[in-house]
Amino acid sequence: MNILDKLRERDYVEQTIYEDKLIEMLENENVPFYIGIDPTADSLHVGHFVTLMVASYMQKAGHKPIILMGGGTANIGDPSGKTDMRKMMSKEEINHNVDCIKAQVSKFISFEGENAAIIVNNADWLLDLKFVDFMREIGTQFTVSKMLSADCYKNRLETGLTFFEMGYMLMQSYDFLTLYNKYGCKLQIGGNDQWSNIIGGVNLIRKFGHDDSFAFTIKLLTNKEGRKMGKTEKGALWLDKEKTTPYEFYQYWRNIDDKDVRKVLSMLTFLPMEEVNKLTAVEGEELNKAKKIAAFEITKLVHGEEEAKKAEDAANALFSGSGSMENIPSVQADDNIGILDAIILAGFAPSKGQARTLIDQGGITINDEKVTEQNLILSSNNFEKDIILKKGKKSYCKIILK
Repeated sequence: MNILDKLRERDYVEQTIYEDKLIEMLENENVPFYIGIDPTADSLHVGHFVTLMVASYMQKAGHKPIILMGGGTANIGDPSGKTDMRKMMSKEEINHNVDCIKAQVSKFISFEGENAAIIVNNADWLLDLKFVDFMREIGTQFTVSKMLSADCYKNRLETGLTFFEMGYMLMQSYDFLTLYNKYGCKLQIGGNDQWSNIIGGVNLIRKFGHDDSFAFTIKLLTNKEGRKMGKTEKGALWLDKEKTTPYEFYQYWRNIDDKDVRKVLSMLTFLPMEEVNKLTAVEGEELNKAKKIAAFEITKLVHGEEEAKKAEDAANALFSGSGSMENIPSVQADDNIGILDAIILAGFAPSKGQARTLIDQGGITINDEKVTEQNLILSSNNFEKDIILKKGKKSYCKIILK
């Protein structure tokens, strides 16, 4: 089975270009390929996770990953799927984010061996470009009518597409050309919402006389309703444990819908597909085993086995009484803290108004007793044992009074 078929078996591949030639190349060469990451935050999120998994499979098949950090393109921002222009970032912010992301990438990609990955930053060639020279060489290769037919631009015309953002396709295409010339990179891989930009790069290289540039896109990780997975009450599901704790990360995957279990196991773990198929060939309560395995394996990949075991142990303690309460999520609070402040501190609500609403709706309990008093004070005089604050059925936090 060639690597493209293997990736298809795991449900990664969405679109390809020049597929027959691409397969032939992948079967006969060790191909340098690249994935791009715009450092718009100091952590990757679940959307990046899928792309890194594909890159890992590609590297294991003998191909060389080039991780392109978008230190230059992050100054503009990709308009794809956006209704407004991205907030401008300082160069210092971008450089900080690049450094943080490099550490996360190394959990998936090896930087040692014959096909060791490399990390490059497009700021190295984009920020020193001279506008007129760039437009003469690259801008003349793109027609405005063709660009405006792309979804990433077409969907923004009514809300306001800036010329600044229109340059994103040219810059991403130029990235591919630069990597082709400098590192022999022949393949770009990215999310399917990047299709227009990716094709731009493939065609740009071919316009300069080369016929060995290729690309394929990856299916977006969506739930049964077609919405992107990885959104929580607190926002994005981050790979940084300071932004999303290993327990929260574990619980997200433990609580996925039954219809999403197979997709998650195939796209976010290295379990053989034979095992994935066996685990998901059941229904109802029997799928809980598959969900637990998915939660553990995914958390282990991102946070390591020790953190995955702690998260699993905490979940067992809270939901089945078989684990240790030592590992459940906890926060320290001043003695005599009010319940509204405790709810906010636990991350269950962003404001006192919403904390009051949770209490009014019966959504908050302490040690399995429903909270009805909004002026309740949590004091070491009133609570002799652990204070387990709970929102709804699945959100827990231990309050440790100082």
